[in-house]
Amino acid sequence: MTATEPSTEALPLIISVDDHVVEPANIWQDRLPDAFKDRGPRIERDTGKFLFEGGTFSYEKGGDDGVPCDWWLYEELVYPMPRLSACAGRPRDEIVNVPITYDEMQPAFYDPVERLKAMDANHMEASLCFPNTLPRFCGQTFMERGDKELSLLCVQAYNDWMIDEWCGAPGARGRLIPMTIVPLWDAELAAAEVRRCAEKGSFAVAFSENPYPLGLPSFHDPDKYWDPFFQACEDTRSVVCMHIGSSSKMPATSPDAPFAVSSTLTFQNAMGSMCDYLLSGILVRFPNLKIAYSEGQVGWMPYVIERIDKVWDENRAFGGVADQVPEPPSTYIAGRIFGCIFDDETGLANRDVIGMDQITFETDYPHADSTFPHSAKIAQDMCDKAGLNGEERWKLLRGNAINAFGLERFGITE
Repeated sequence: MTATEPSTEALPLIISVDDHVVEPANIWQDRLPDAFKDRGPRIERDTGKFLFEGGTFSYEKGGDDGVPCDWWLYEELVYPMPRLSACAGRPRDEIVNVPITYDEMQPAFYDPVERLKAMDANHMEASLCFPNTLPRFCGQTFMERGDKELSLLCVQAYNDWMIDEWCGAPGARGRLIPMTIVPLWDAELAAAEVRRCAEKGSFAVAFSENPYPLGLPSFHDPDKYWDPFFQACEDTRSVVCMHIGSSSKMPATSPDAPFAVSSTLTFQNAMGSMCDYLLSGILVRFPNLKIAYSEGQVGWMPYVIERIDKVWDENRAFGGVADQVPEPPSTYIAGRIFGCIFDDETGLANRDVIGMDQITFETDYPHADSTFPHSAKIAQDMCDKAGLNGEERWKLLRGNAINAFGLERFGITE
């Protein structure tokens, strides 16, 4: 330990509730029936180049002026592997949006045994991983394809791999915590997949922060379209996990604004989603349902909590929620809605308003925002600056994750 590094002896081992796994190239080809393999997801190496013009990201496959790139092919989809999705540990100046191949990645990005070694080096005990490139953050890719029989097989293949191989690797039990996806295009199918995966030992489900931009019914749908899915999550004690961008839409101010503007505003997606849940009646109809937001930070929550209660009280005659939300919206947060941070000093300074029990920690490995390999130092500095006592540090770095995700089911109790 150098003189500039704080001691981590008193720092609890981290449980990160937002990391990512780069999907191995063989997931679907190993699991799909032979009749579907030629159209199912597969990797092809070629050249490629990325463009970002007028606020829009685009890419081109092939060409002599491109660089080596591994491309996902799936039905008519052609999608590249970007470095931003697999860059943890690189110097900041090298974290740019360019094509990448598996050969350029650290094996820990896609190999569970190597991931455990990386976690050991990063003061981590356990990790929940969202999908990364091909499925996107909650399986939107499979919803968008035309052959829904193949799409369902792809969803199930990913989930079986996640539970059986990623989280079933030697030494991974209780360290790599399964997170699965659902067939977004059908709430009944989604409910069935939640129950199937729970029977196999998975109790965290990646879902869209806002299904409406995906062309699906909203959380305010008068027919309560999503209720079968939420019922399955409640029945199985499965947490609904929503990563920023899982609506396939990111905040923007104008088409020509640089990416930094959108990146600064990413919390808006989590903020809007929390308002939807609190004002839709979902948390009233499902009193044991838990939801979790990843990469949205929590510094915005104190004002939203204040504002949403005032709107509920003062605008109840015309606000459209009086019949659905009988108590102040803020009363549905404790023990139900969990935020997640990696560098949110403002959120920790306001932890008493948010509820210290509602704030969890993430390392976002192996993405561009990842704190790897310095997560312990960053967490220590953040806790010191906010003046967190020992109990609060334990809650932030692991205790709240244990409670939110029921990790006692994986042998993690303290």
